[in-house]
Amino acid sequence: MTAPSTPRISDLTPGHDARTSAAQSVVTLTRVALAAPDLASGVTPTLEHLVGATAAVGAVYLGRDGGPLPRYGVRAASGELPPALTLPGGLPADLPLLGALEESARPLYFDSAAADLREGVGTGLASLAAAPVRVEGGPLLGAFVMYTAQPHVWDAEEAALFSMVSGTVAALAGRLAAEEQAGRAREAALRALGQMLETWDGDSLGHTDRVTALAMRLAGRLDLSPEQCRALRWGAYLHDIGKVTLLGALLPRVNPAAESDGFAQMLGGLPPAALSVITDRHERWNGGGYPAGKAGAQISLEARLFALCDAYDGLTHPRLHELPWDPEEALAELRTRAGKDFDPELVRLLIEVVGESPTGRGGQ
Repeated sequence: MTAPSTPRISDLTPGHDARTSAAQSVVTLTRVALAAPDLASGVTPTLEHLVGATAAVGAVYLGRDGGPLPRYGVRAASGELPPALTLPGGLPADLPLLGALEESARPLYFDSAAADLREGVGTGLASLAAAPVRVEGGPLLGAFVMYTAQPHVWDAEEAALFSMVSGTVAALAGRLAAEEQAGRAREAALRALGQMLETWDGDSLGHTDRVTALAMRLAGRLDLSPEQCRALRWGAYLHDIGKVTLLGALLPRVNPAAESDGFAQMLGGLPPAALSVITDRHERWNGGGYPAGKAGAQISLEARLFALCDAYDGLTHPRLHELPWDPEEALAELRTRAGKDFDPELVRLLIEVVGESPTGRGGQ
């Protein structure tokens, strides 16, 4: 249910002129964007309003993907969506339209005579208006685009609305886009670190990606929030941080538990749930684990889930001097340990998830 304090697009009231109406739109849409938890939900109300208040048959937010050759994909949309905007891999950055936005600080308007700037975008877009999204003069991070299927010249009211709304919300979208890019870069770095940790013992290559993928499938059955899923992934990437003996030499080594806790302190910027995957993965449902002897729900859900997936992957993939178990044998073993080492409900769900995989190995 929407909180009473959250503004709605239906709260907008017509103004006496285009500028007043646009100003009212900016206030409401900005409040929506500020309250949004992510980029897509922050900009979608703006797209919906543009389609409803102009001749546009559709509107999209194009977001820039990372990589040496940046491309732009539809991150949010309202109304009709031409297939040309959803090309596999996204739109290349060298399209004339995106090139023009790269050089512009203000919205651009193209009518039916501007075919050269629409080149490469495809059919179904007879006219369009586009606004760049960036942070404080930085590189282009994305764009708001609204369009018509028939030739159209954008009138003063439409231009006023698009300029004011997209210009204001674009600043917020730019910050959200920059935060998302930073988050993706951090996740890539954490995954790379996790893969590096696999090389320390040489017998678990691919383990990090496999157990993370299986944990994500199980998380999907539990409807975990995006924040919980992110914490679970990050904790999974770093679950073997204790293998790094060079760093371990800098920490007190009273016992394995102290070592894991010390590394967790070094990674204090991680969400608490991610740290719990690292510190609590050796806890047991019946309280017989370490370091704190936690039992049942005292162990974080993320740590309980990861520990189970970690055990299954360890059983079903070869290790030095050990042959892998068949999936059925591994699941039978985990079933006998349900209520002792592992959360019984999670064991039940894991059996269902593994049974859905054609390979019987968690889809890996």
